[in-house]
Amino acid sequence: MTTIGETSGAEQFSLADFHHGDSADPLVPPEAFLRWRDEARVVVSHYERSLFGGPGPRVEMSVGGIRRSVVNLGSYNYLGLADHPDVVAAAADALGRYGTGACGSPMLSGMTDLHRELEHALSGFLGRASTMLFTSGYAGAAGVLAGLLRRGDIAVLDSRAHVSLRDGARLSGARAVTFAHNSPEALDGVLSRTGNRRRLVVVEGVYSMDGNLADLPGLLAVAERHGVGMLVDEAHSMLTCGPGGAGVVAHFGVQDRVALVYGTFSKAFAGVGGFVSGGTDTIDYLRCYAGSYGFSCALPPSVVGALIAALRVAAGDDGPRRRLVENAAYFRAGLHRLGLDTGDSTTQVVPILVGADRRLLYERGDALLRAGLFVVPADYPAVPRTSVRFRASVTAGHSRDDLDEALSIIESVWG
Repeated sequence: MTTIGETSGAEQFSLADFHHGDSADPLVPPEAFLRWRDEARVVVSHYERSLFGGPGPRVEMSVGGIRRSVVNLGSYNYLGLADHPDVVAAAADALGRYGTGACGSPMLSGMTDLHRELEHALSGFLGRASTMLFTSGYAGAAGVLAGLLRRGDIAVLDSRAHVSLRDGARLSGARAVTFAHNSPEALDGVLSRTGNRRRLVVVEGVYSMDGNLADLPGLLAVAERHGVGMLVDEAHSMLTCGPGGAGVVAHFGVQDRVALVYGTFSKAFAGVGGFVSGGTDTIDYLRCYAGSYGFSCALPPSVVGALIAALRVAAGDDGPRRRLVENAAYFRAGLHRLGLDTGDSTTQVVPILVGADRRLLYERGDALLRAGLFVVPADYPAVPRTSVRFRASVTAGHSRDDLDEALSIIESVWG
């Protein structure tokens, strides 16, 4: 493997530096990107790693060409449902009854009684009138905004909102305007300057790179004063926060003040896909105008069967959710004892801030993995240039021994 010292400065660059092509043919990537890919092996090697097994608290990976077990802090399997017996059995049963795929758009021939059952179960769980399903989290987030907004509209997004939400706004033709992260005052400023347009405020429930909760009480008060509705992306908060796991909106008790709740199935549900819940009229409109819904194949029934079981298990047992909260607090406290900065995190998403030194991020990431810890580096443009970081995803399945081993490895690498 190429080391930091052998990269001749290539690790200083990120994917953001090669976004705009410089060749005459769009099928030919920028020459600088290809050179960076070949020279910055220590950077590129951190992505698309192959795991020899499911997303458990420990997983086998190839490390320096050797297959070995490492502590896994890179998985969204927050409640450990990926291998829960009831969830696996439900997937197997649906596979046996419905086959491998839906083989059709939900608008045409892909909708089954299982899909309807999941929609109804989610609506009841969240206290919403209607729910629709998407085949991926990205497709759902982008599809909702592209389906609702039009040219001339404004999507008012928190500056830390997920790229799928930004892309949805662009796809719609609307103008995307950001406000300072979690700041009601900044939101008020944006809404005051854009009062003559149709607008939608978009925030996350738990921010995926920061691990903090949206200030829904403060932000909603501002949005309501301006007469603007809100969409909350509960990707990382669904099943992990709030009464019964109903998310951050339920945590703050503002269900009747938030127009739409969006979520993914690839996090605590341990599956794949996404959903949006809200009023019947809005959801019926989205079924017709969210292109990623009407022009994508429906979720495989085996996945839907597993998701129904995952919802039933998670809603019926607070034990894993309590362990998740306890494990996250334990790990965060351990990092603080080591003098490390976890930002504003209060959840299972625990950033370990490095600063502006990208060389250090990848150097330490390589050292952590070789010492037996898999934790994901988060680089610009996913996070600000001045606060690149590792993002640790703590789960209910981690034992205290797992977390202590992770902390010991981190201490040895940070010195």
